[in-house]
Amino acid sequence: MQKLLEQASAMQAKMQEAQQAAAEQEFEGTAGGGVVKATVKGSGEVVSVTLDPSVLDPEDPELVGDLVVAALNQAQQAATAALSGEISDATGGLDLDGLGLGGLLG
Repeated sequence: MQKLLEQASAMQAKMQEAQQAAAEQEFEGTAGGGVVKATVKGSGEVVSVTLDPSVLDPEDPELVGDLVVAALNQAQQAATAALSGEISDATGGLDLDGLGLGGLLG
């Protein structure tokens, strides 16, 4: 039992390291064929949003908002996927939720 707890503790430390590494990484999302670019950190912090001037149509201001949202969502999905991959690597692919251990380890 002690060995299992030690392994769980080591796995938790690896998972925390992976989460910290992903939190500092930056991820980019684009929309509208690249006219809108959004960059977010793995922590969810928005770093930047860049607009190509061609997308700024005073006749259709809602389009810019929609494209910004789409770019941000894409960037956040990339961050989430990277974090999932980092955690999977840290746990050796072990399905913690399937074993009922997800809540125990963080």
